[in-house]
Amino acid sequence: MAGPTNILQQVQTYQMSSLAFLQNLNCFISTANTKFKNFEKLVGNLGDSVGFDLPPRMTTTNSLVATFQPADQRIQTLVCDQSVSTNYTFTSQQFIFNVEEYMGRFGKAAIQEIGAQIEANVAQNCVTNTYRFFGDGVNPINSYTQLANALALYRNYGSANGRAKAYIGDTVVPNIVGTGLNQFAMDRNNKIANSWELGEFSNCDWYQSNLLPIHIAGTEGQQGSTLTVVSTTLDANGAVTAITFSGTHAANDANSVAQYDKFQFNDGVAGYTNLRYRTFIGHKVSANPVQFQATAAAASTNGSQVTVNIFPALQASQTNAQNLNTQILPGMQVSVLPSHRSGLITAGDPLFLAMPRLPDQVPFPTGNENDPETGVSMRMYYGNLFGQNQMGMIHDAIWGSTLVSEYAMALVFPL
Repeated sequence: MAGPTNILQQVQTYQMSSLAFLQNLNCFISTANTKFKNFEKLVGNLGDSVGFDLPPRMTTTNSLVATFQPADQRIQTLVCDQSVSTNYTFTSQQFIFNVEEYMGRFGKAAIQEIGAQIEANVAQNCVTNTYRFFGDGVNPINSYTQLANALALYRNYGSANGRAKAYIGDTVVPNIVGTGLNQFAMDRNNKIANSWELGEFSNCDWYQSNLLPIHIAGTEGQQGSTLTVVSTTLDANGAVTAITFSGTHAANDANSVAQYDKFQFNDGVAGYTNLRYRTFIGHKVSANPVQFQATAAAASTNGSQVTVNIFPALQASQTNAQNLNTQILPGMQVSVLPSHRSGLITAGDPLFLAMPRLPDQVPFPTGNENDPETGVSMRMYYGNLFGQNQMGMIHDAIWGSTLVSEYAMALVFPL
């Protein structure tokens, strides 16, 4: 099989320019929790998984008489379910006369490309593993005041001790910094004026990314629909796991709700108590509005209704999973976020990343290395097609990532 047509230069016609690669801001890879380093040292393959424990949840009663509650050992699984590769090929003559001294640059380009693909995939956790959010997807987040409000709501619900981490789009930083420069201060905010970066703010480290994921909303989000609760579906413990709404934009719309669409119960609906989340630990009423995400796409019916499977389960009765201040009732209303770009706030290192070694490709020479700049563990192997004048190089990697949802809140930026 003939290889692709390479575009190569004779050595005497050019000099290497030392131009830097157009790198991406791989902040998710570099800051992810790689606690499972032993996992990375083991030889693995697609589908390998590891489980880690989540803190148990309890409930209390105002009595010295014990009513025993079930012990719930919570587990979250990290699965290596992603793979990526890049490759290139030369003839023997091309390798000897054109690129033998240039192979480092090809290898570096492969690492940069793979690193960008992994970074973008890990960043998808901002969409898939968050149910709370700050921002409406219409008005920009462009001030320190908004960032402070986002952190306040994040911590009001419950937050791990220590510094938080936040990931925002690189293009929104200048406007945010500009608002800080306009605030009165004795030293004219020289720190941010000199750095022109967010850096540290409100006990949170702010990271910039040019690879924040985009979520494309279903019809209800795109049309700004206000949906009204018709009924709820309960699990065996009495928690709401699905809600049927009326008022969809159109009947028989297959794209009414998209997976990972995010919803918020509206305040001020006449005759109804404003819904609020309870704190994750202690189950006390917080200042957080009740928000949730759709776990699957949903179509509207002929009667302009849609049933949405939701996460998390919403429960007002007193159990260790209680998270509502009052029951969800027919007539309550929700709004749906439009299409948006999603950032993230976390604390406690809940974003996990594992990249196990791939097995050697016998009989081909194989190496497994970790790139310190991108944080990418990857394999390289090479060889010749038997009886043909073709040498092939392959760089590849596998990985898995997950984000513990209760430790996270999305930052929603308009497209």
